[in-house]
Amino acid sequence: MFIVGLTGGIASGKSTVAERFARHGVPVIDADALARQVVEPGQPALERLIQTFGPDVLGADGRLDRERLRQRVFADPEQRRALDRIMHPAIGLAMQQALRAAEGPYVILMVPLLVETGQHHLVNRVLVVDVPEAVQIERLMARDGSDAAQAAAILAAQAPRARRLAAAHDIVNNAGLPEALDAAVDRLHAAYRAMAVDPKARESRLSLP
Repeated sequence: MFIVGLTGGIASGKSTVAERFARHGVPVIDADALARQVVEPGQPALERLIQTFGPDVLGADGRLDRERLRQRVFADPEQRRALDRIMHPAIGLAMQQALRAAEGPYVILMVPLLVETGQHHLVNRVLVVDVPEAVQIERLMARDGSDAAQAAAILAAQAPRARRLAAAHDIVNNAGLPEALDAAVDRLHAAYRAMAVDPKARESRLSLP
């Protein structure tokens, strides 16, 4: 299976680009969705979280209170590492199972921190969804109701945009009109279908639109 790793900074529009690929019938595996699935009630990862952090990480409905857990580990590096030791293998296993079940010439693996966590070495191709930082700030303010300073602080806490772009095989600019994005994904889809069967086609680099 030819795997395209889809990533990008916050509010760049990764899900929007993934949805365009899904329209072409391409399997899309969302690492964030898998992270939620592996902590559903009855899942081994949730049981390990309860054993490690205590039953108060659960809400009244018996599901993981993700915000409560996030607050607990935020300021404690050791607890963050304990959380990673539980979550990373569980998500990795779910990811491998999803990849084995996927059908088609290629699959999109959407991982927000693909480059930052070093997982870009696990895919055949890295596609970065890119927008200027000013656009990210504008979208964050509209989406979350934050002010410009808060939005800028969120961006500052992430890996630099240049780091993602340096790791990219292909880049799609998502700051323009929807029609331009449609056309860009159409071209990428055709290119990835070719790359899946012809290694020589993988020598190209695409920056769209």
